[in-house]
Parts: sequence; structure tokens; C-alpha cells
Amino acid sequence: MSAEEAGAPAPSRIAWVPGLLLAGVAAAIGWLVHDLLPWAPWLTVSLVLGVIVGCIPPARRALDGALKAGLALAARRVLRIGIVVLGLQLSLVDIGRLGWAAILLIIALVAVGFVVMYLLGRAFRLPGDEPVLLAAGFSICGVSAVGAMSAARRSDPADGGAPVAMVTLFGTAAIAVLPALALPFGLGHGRIYGDWVGASVHDVGQVVATAGAAGTYALAAAIVVKLTRVLMLAPMVAIASVATRRRMRAAGDDVRGPLPPIVPLFIVGFLALVLIRTFAPVPPVVLDVASTVQSALLATALFGIGASLRLERLVRTGPRALAAGAIGWVVILLLALLVPFVAAH
Repeated sequence: MSAEEAGAPAPSRIAWVPGLLLAGVAAAIGWLVHDLLPWAPWLTVSLVLGVIVGCIPPARRALDGALKAGLALAARRVLRIGIVVLGLQLSLVDIGRLGWAAILLIIALVAVGFVVMYLLGRAFRLPGDEPVLLAAGFSICGVSAVGAMSAARRSDPADGGAPVAMVTLFGTAAIAVLPALALPFGLGHGRIYGDWVGASVHDVGQVVATAGAAGTYALAAAIVVKLTRVLMLAPMVAIASVATRRRMRAAGDDVRGPLPPIVPLFIVGFLALVLIRTFAPVPPVVLDVASTVQSALLATALFGIGASLRLERLVRTGPRALAAGAIGWVVILLLALLVPFVAAH
């Protein structure tokens, strides 16, 4: 029954404007903070700003009222647009230069990392879809993977809070921890180190921050390996969509709404931009602008996600999610050590 049929006023078509505007302004503030404090990642700052706003009791009435539609739009649709733009960073030619052995190893590591994180999430009794969202974020590409998997599985938005917080926390920790471990592990600060960073760190921005300090050679290697992992987003989301369709069919009348597409539209857009980057001459200035736009979109989405978090819920599952994330992070770091040595041969 529609709002009109029920006698309630129809929602305004511009109800999303205030919340989306707030998220955009917060993303801009996050960029300013990052510009003043380069060690503070833009996306992390934006998420933290959202969490802070969500913790202010007087602000919650507005967050759950006039701002809710716009923040939800930022957390979902803007995030998906950011994932689409991410495809322009990925060239199949660059991935091909890794060699089949390295590519197959990276695919295997994504699969093993996903299974390990999922089992840890279940072992620590994380609620709802948190285990699978945590697994996607840690094994594929951080916040982008959490958002894509959440869309494919029709997850409760609240289930994304802890996974987003964990991939942000441990991805940010990698910026300080991995450079300190490079020499003790015998990796140096060249290509081998870059391969390790690309195989283990979650978000692309965190990879850039972690590998960039070691120089352009390490950074170039890290980005290629990382974007190979990002490419796995498409088949993993397609598998999740198929599983969701089967679950909805089995539930019958208990689940309403259309079945999700096997390959969501935003994943089609992501793959289309991958192909454009691979086969068409894209000017460097376009790639630079696209990278900035992607970061701005994800920062806006992260503020919306952060503002929807409620610390009282995180307090209940936070310690368990933290334990699962910590153990899984260490496992992935150790498994990722295989990549640089295979790529070097």
C-alpha cells in the first residue's frame, strides 16, 4: 500500500538533499584534515566524523529524521558509484604482466582469506551478515567490498557497521605496521615490499599510503597486485547474488521484492570502466580526476555509514569483531608473504 493510499503524506522527492549535503560537506572537511595531517587517511577521517556526529545525542533526532534519507543515499548509492569509478584505475594489461602463477596465487589468497574471515566471524558469533561482510572487506577491497556484498545479499544496513569499522581500523594500522615489519621480514622497501602490501592491505587508498612511503617502485607494484584483488569483486558479488536469489526463492512469500540481478548494475559499470581503461587511451589527467572523484564519493559514503552507526550496538559486538579482525588480519599478512616471491620468479 502506498503512502497516498494509507492517507499519509507522500515523502518529498528532495527529502534526501539535506542528508546528502551534510555528507558531502563532511567529506570536504575530511579532505581538509587529511591535507593538514597527511598521515590521517581521507576516508578514515570521514568515517570518524560520521561516528562522532552519530554519538551526539541532540544530533540523533535529525540523523534519524530529516537527514536519514540523504545519509542512506550516501551510504548506498554514492558508495556504488564510487565502486564504478574505481574500475577506471584497473588495467588488465598491468595485471597480465604479473604472470599467471602470481595471478592464480592472488585469486587463491582472496578465496582463502574470505573463507578464513567468514569462519572467524562465525566462530566469534557475529550477528546477521557481519561474518560475510567482514570476509569481503578483508579479502577483497575494504569498504567498497563491504558495500557491494551488502547490496548483493540485501543485508540489514546495521550489519555493515562493525565490518566497516574493522577494515578501517586494521587498514589504517597497516600504514604504520607494515613498513616497520618490512626489514625484519627481509622484504626491503622495493618491489617485494610493494607486492606484499598490495596482497594484504584492504582499501586502495590505504595501499597507496602504506606503499607510497617506500617510493614509486614499491607503490607501482603494490597498486597492480591490489587492483588484481579488486577485480575479484565482480565474481564474488555475482556468487553472492546467486545465493541471495536462491534464498529468496526458497523463502517464497516470506520475502518480498524483486530478486537481485546476478550481476548488479554497478558491477557492470565497474567492469565497463575496467575494459575502457584496458583498451582505450585514457589521458593521465582523466585518471587523476577519476581517482579524486572516487575518493570523494567513498568519503561521502563513509560519513553516511559512520553517522548510522550506534556505539551501543558496536559495544555489544565490537570486542568479538575486533578479535576476529585481529586474528584474520595476521593470517592474511602471513599468507600474503607468498605473493612477492612468486611474482619475483
